[in-house]
Amino acid sequence: MWPYFDVPHYIFSAIAVRDDLGPSALQFARQHPFSCWLSTMMISFAGTLLANFLLGEAPIEPFRNHFDVLAATAIWYLVFYSPFDIFYRVSTFFPIKLVLSVLKEAQRAYKVSHGVAHACRVYPESYLVQAMVGISKGAGGGIVKTVEQLVRGVWIPHKHEILHPSFTTKACVIAATVFTVERNSNLITAPHDLIYLAVVGFFVYFKLSALVLHVKDPLAPLENIFCSIFMGGIWEAFSRAVETTKEEVNSSQKHKNDDNFLTVSNKQKNGTKKETKKAK
Repeated sequence: MWPYFDVPHYIFSAIAVRDDLGPSALQFARQHPFSCWLSTMMISFAGTLLANFLLGEAPIEPFRNHFDVLAATAIWYLVFYSPFDIFYRVSTFFPIKLVLSVLKEAQRAYKVSHGVAHACRVYPESYLVQAMVGISKGAGGGIVKTVEQLVRGVWIPHKHEILHPSFTTKACVIAATVFTVERNSNLITAPHDLIYLAVVGFFVYFKLSALVLHVKDPLAPLENIFCSIFMGGIWEAFSRAVETTKEEVNSSQKHKNDDNFLTVSNKQKNGTKKETKKAK
């Protein structure tokens, strides 16, 4: 995977930190270089950090390879401190970004597959653990974002991947489930290489769709249908319809009673007037 797939991953990790900092990113990087560097390293190695934490292994292990750390550090420096901001401008130039995104998504598929395979060796009977480790490997950057923001002095507890999962996390859930089922059952009989290629195509296709066609979450319509059927949406709509019907019936009955009361009142007034005339 080195360096053709790792380098784009490090580039997008540093860009993600910079974009999250907003307009004051360069000023923050100059005033707090260590905090900025540590945030970038956490995002760059988030998948392995989180997977090792779940498996009870050393979270510091990703930093064991000094070549990876030096490469990620060099890219962090270029993203934040390159002359005339040229590295950031080139990396975010749309054609370059498309190519880097393809490489990044190919690496994401590898991480999910590798995470499931590693967890399968450690916990061969636990399908949930295998899927969770695969998801952590592929979408670790988004999951640990809240902790990474704390390093920069930012605390946004209502915005995290567990509460508001992005499509990337959802796609990793699907991919990890496919790899787990493929390894532990006979439901998927296709060769592993073919399944892996299909997952890579799945990641790349939807990433390019997001960049070119601005498709944010293609799973949202399916989620809405699922929630309306299985999460009480139909019964809630039925309950609202019943309540609305009751209110309309009560309102109609009230108007009818008011009309009857007015009719009786008018008759009584007319009868009183006639009796008064007769008395005169």
